[in-house]
Amino acid sequence: MREDASCNFWTSMLPERPSSRPRLAEDVQADVVIVGAGFTGLWTAYYLKRLAPEREIVVLEAERVGHGASGRNGGWVIGNLAGLERHIGSLPREERRGCCALVADNVDEIGRVLAREQIDADYNKDGAIYAAARYRDQIAIQRGYLRQLHELGHSEADCMWLDARQLEERVRFRDGYGGIYHRQVATVNPGRLVTGLAEVVERLGVTIHEHSRATALGRHEVRTRDGSVEAATIVCATEGYADRFHDFKRHVIPVQSLVIATEPLSQATWEAVGMSERLAFSDASRLINYGHRTADGRIVFGARGNYRFGARPKDDQAISDDAIRMRRDLLVDLLPALEGVRIDYGWGGSLGLSRNFRPHAIFDRASGLATAGGYAGEGVAASHLFGRTLADLILGRDTELVHMPWAFIDASHRQLIKRWEGEPLRWLAAQAITYSYAGEEALMRRDRPAPLIKPAMKRVNDYFASIIE
Repeated sequence: MREDASCNFWTSMLPERPSSRPRLAEDVQADVVIVGAGFTGLWTAYYLKRLAPEREIVVLEAERVGHGASGRNGGWVIGNLAGLERHIGSLPREERRGCCALVADNVDEIGRVLAREQIDADYNKDGAIYAAARYRDQIAIQRGYLRQLHELGHSEADCMWLDARQLEERVRFRDGYGGIYHRQVATVNPGRLVTGLAEVVERLGVTIHEHSRATALGRHEVRTRDGSVEAATIVCATEGYADRFHDFKRHVIPVQSLVIATEPLSQATWEAVGMSERLAFSDASRLINYGHRTADGRIVFGARGNYRFGARPKDDQAISDDAIRMRRDLLVDLLPALEGVRIDYGWGGSLGLSRNFRPHAIFDRASGLATAGGYAGEGVAASHLFGRTLADLILGRDTELVHMPWAFIDASHRQLIKRWEGEPLRWLAAQAITYSYAGEEALMRRDRPAPLIKPAMKRVNDYFASIIE
């Protein structure tokens, strides 16, 4: 491991760091002001400007473009939504299929937009090993999950089972017993995507102010330290970084996600790993371990997010040497051929988690306030879909998107999104869930009969998952 490994790989891959954009230093007027220059804010600006080029749009960013989760994530573009089953589970089957098809096509639509706008973000669609079973007890669980995906509305062509032999043909996990292959998953360099998208919206006529932290959201006005924007519509696009103003932090809290990147791997190592394609992968751990092969032949790997007392977001990107080592050990346990491989980068950020796993796009016409978020770590794709949805809601367009179950109009986030409990209950619950999940996994790893303990532990953890909802 390099001594200076605590840095962001995506940032290092930018051709050059663009100059800082000017801060907001006066009182101005616009049709729409967007708080947050991450994926949600920039995609919303992009679709608003393409659909209504006469609209004056201003984007305010507290730091630099992509400072938050948009520039720090694991680079997955997933054809699914966290909590989708709770949105559409009660709909008729054909409506569920239509919704899942729209979510799946969103992955391809992102690729089409990047090609049209000539944004070089290393977009690659080779699908993903989605929750591979590494313990015998996980085989039945993951087969059951696949049935749920099909019942929900995902097609059998998009989501299919790979047995142990088929899994090994794609990637050589330690003890890979089988897993779900999800065709509608791509990967990107999110740093290049967010900076490229910012340049595109500026060419369309959107104004972006950096180092212009919103200090207050009023009725049709956003104030910063040095100026203000008066606008008919305000879009709060801060997701897991909404702790400093308004009451969004009571409904969407930040959870930390930590990621590492290896050195470029040799051809011999890749042959041992078995990933001939730029595949994305995850195992079936409830604690979430995931990664993918990058354009320059590294593995980016994220694992074991955590919650900080008081719902504090992670503003800096650095992570500790211990955090890097722990993720390296998890990666080597998953892919033994990586033993001895150097870790070149390690970084972290915050994702937004809603109390009932309810990703949402909301526009309250009475107040002029719009918001989207609650992506639960799947925001690279979801932010594009929800940015399109917000644009249609704000412009009053009668499209398929505004009738989707994540789209809400004429109601506020306070009415639609359940509030989180206060401290210390949140922190204590997070610790209990983490230790319980780890205990269940330790029992599975032993691969010994435990006819009483294992079912009991599974019921406890299923209950923990249900109460988060």
